[in-house]
Formats: sequence, C-alpha cells, structure tokens
Amino acid sequence: MPRIVDPQAVAPKDARRLSKLFLDRLEELEEGTREHQYARNTLIEMNLSLVRFVALRFRNRGSGDLEDIVQVGTIGMIKAIDRFDLTREVEFTSFAIPYITGEIKRFFRDTTWAVHVPRRLQELRVELAKAKEQLSVSLNRDPTVAELAAFLERSESEIIDGLVAANAYTAGSLDLPADAGDGQGNNSALNFADLFGNCDPGMELFENLHTLAPLLAQLSERDRDILTLRFGQELTQTKIAETLGISQMQVSRILSRILGRLRAGMSSTC
Repeated sequence: MPRIVDPQAVAPKDARRLSKLFLDRLEELEEGTREHQYARNTLIEMNLSLVRFVALRFRNRGSGDLEDIVQVGTIGMIKAIDRFDLTREVEFTSFAIPYITGEIKRFFRDTTWAVHVPRRLQELRVELAKAKEQLSVSLNRDPTVAELAAFLERSESEIIDGLVAANAYTAGSLDLPADAGDGQGNNSALNFADLFGNCDPGMELFENLHTLAPLLAQLSERDRDILTLRFGQELTQTKIAETLGISQMQVSRILSRILGRLRAGMSSTC
C-alpha cells in the first residue's frame, strides 16, 4: 500500500485508481490498527474532491455555507467507505455519491428553522444529531443527556438548551401559499412549490455519465465498439452486422445483453 504525503492533492482520476488499492488493503487489515486507520483516513482525504463536487449542487439552498455542507457530505462518504463491498462490480465513486447526497439532504432537512434561533444553538443541534446517531449505534439505544454531554465535552445545561432549541424546527408544506396577499385584497395564486427551480438536466446527465463510465470500462473492447457504432455513429443494426461480418440477429442479441448489464449496474448504484 503506497504512502501518500498529501492525499487531498491527488487528482480525481488517480484517486479513483488508488481508492481501489486502499479499499482492497482496508479489507485485509484489522480494525483499530495503525495501518487500518492510515488506510481509512487516506481514503477519506483522497475523496474529498468528490464530496465537494456533490456539495456544490446544494450551495444555493440558503442554509449553511459550502464548508458546512462539505463536512456533512464527508460523513456520508465515510459511511460509504465503511459499507463498500468489493464484490460489487461498481466503482467506489459511483457507490459513494448516493451516500454523500443523502447525508447532505438530511442536513438540510434537519436544519430548517420555523423561528429564529441563535446560530450557536443551530450548530449545537447539528452536533447533537450526529452525536445521537453515533451513540445510538454503539449503545443500541437512545443516549441520555449525560452521555451526550460527555461525548461532546459540553455541560448538561448546554445539551438541554440544544434539545429545547430543536423544537423550533418544523417542516412547512410546499402547498402553502407563497404570499398571503398584496395588502389590497388580492391573494397570490402561487404556492411555495411554484417558486422552486426545475432540476438541471445537464447535472443529471453528468451524474449518469459519471456512473456509467466505470461500467463501460468493464465491457470487452468488442462490446464497446458495438455501442460506439450503434449510439456514437448511429448505425442501424443491419449496418453494424455488415461492418463486423456477423448477422443482424447476433448484433441484436449482443446489444440486448450489453444494455441489460449496464441497466443493472446503474440500478445497483441508486
């Protein structure tokens, strides 16, 4: 296992290649050892660029700055590292993106406030949410105030303040009117849902291509050539058959097999 001086300086392309080596090694090492800790920490730092890539999609949500979002997304990436199964035919980056995205979405869901709450209490609430999740796993039950205070190295009174402040959070319906009226008896016909922008199809396409790339790399050269002829050069199955010197039926069967494998690979990353 190579020693990397500055994991965060590793280019994304190299990080994908090195991640496989470190994940292979991580599975062999005993948890809690210095080597295991080094491999895990290096994996985390090498893939921070992936976390930032996902975090940028949420930078205009209006709650939390980009570094806060990156920190939360890193928790999702750590979960992906701990849960990654080497037997799955999928790259780690494709496996990790749903975990990172899910953790960031949970962060925004949990930090939406119905009334004004001091920032320190908002930040404490996020810390409490993370601490409760970690302690619940290790204790196999909900932690007490005293246990949360000890874990976060805070006083019990601070923990109680944070728990009380959490009651200021509510989730509003998107069906609520966006404006009660204009003061002249004219009510707005818009709901909050009407004010949200549509999903960027370009971003969705980018994510799909990002997931598809490692699956294509696993295909044989002949299969990739057939995909290029069919979808890159837009040749008919008959023309492909003539080019390769095989029957149109063979082309049809090969394409069905390839597309079925790609669909299965894409579905397994969702």
